[in-house]
Amino acid sequence: MAGQPPISPWWSAGRHADRRPFLLARGAVTRAVRTWFEEQEFTEVETAILQLSPGNETHLHAPATELTGEDGSRSRRYLRTSPEFACKKLLAAGESRIFEFARVFRDRERGDLHLPEFTMLEWYRANAAYDVIMADTVAVIVRAAQTTGISQFAFRGRSADPFVVPEFLTVAAAFQRYAGIDLLATVTYGEGDRAALAAAASGKIRIAADDTWSDLFSKILVEHVEPHLGQGRLTVLYEYPAPESALARTKHADPRVAERFEVYACGVELANGFGELTDAVEQRRRFEDSMEEKARRYGERYPIDEDFLAAVGVMPPASGVALGFDRLAMLATGAVRIDQVVWTPPAGEA
Repeated sequence: MAGQPPISPWWSAGRHADRRPFLLARGAVTRAVRTWFEEQEFTEVETAILQLSPGNETHLHAPATELTGEDGSRSRRYLRTSPEFACKKLLAAGESRIFEFARVFRDRERGDLHLPEFTMLEWYRANAAYDVIMADTVAVIVRAAQTTGISQFAFRGRSADPFVVPEFLTVAAAFQRYAGIDLLATVTYGEGDRAALAAAASGKIRIAADDTWSDLFSKILVEHVEPHLGQGRLTVLYEYPAPESALARTKHADPRVAERFEVYACGVELANGFGELTDAVEQRRRFEDSMEEKARRYGERYPIDEDFLAAVGVMPPASGVALGFDRLAMLATGAVRIDQVVWTPPAGEA
């Protein structure tokens, strides 16, 4: 704004002094969480950042680069959006409990809760049900709060006590409670009925002619459901509808839903976990469908990692979760922006 002094760079002594307490607290949380994983007999791994495929979800975007071989040949590589592909290959190799503090990258993301480069805390248990990973996730969040001594998480006027027993809420129940929509009535044999959901959502959200079932689902979730989650205590939102299963397996007892969950605090999504899909044929189908949709929307598609699909076919039953560590550090330290808990903010920014 005209007339206001310019913001000093993040490396100026005064501004760094203001941020330093948050950064030191982040370090304490990192050490405490590592100790928790050691107590649970996990092995810490470090996987490669450059990948043949950064992931195959429609709305995830990854920076790309090129590698030059000794003969001058050039090959395209991507900065990963998650360590998931590499970690599942390690499960196929025989690892049973692994975790990683992974640097990951996302294009088209920047804000109070988003950075183009950030830390993802991801972990997997072989031969474990996904409710075990749910319990892990809550325990890690509690350990972070214990470490900083904070009694309430707070963000944008909302608060949550991390020490209170979490709320467990199915996605269908949340849609019924907060949007008055019978979500599963719009899902048949794992497929979403766009017309049925559009009719149910009429007057509740803006509906565009080219909105898919998943678009409508996301709009309702963001506008009507998420603002209510993680209020007063953590919320574990689980049993996502099958069209939103991503890399999760569908429930044998009800194929309309998948073994997928997310954890919220103060309306902020902290973690996204799965009972992992081990059907390579089904995984390929989902990837191909997602890349068709990415091409339609964004004019690009990412390659499918054939090595990953081969590993999926032989990996053991497993469950895993990805937790946004910067977001957890922000809430646990009382910071109000994610930049405050990152030692060096994104290049080119003040």
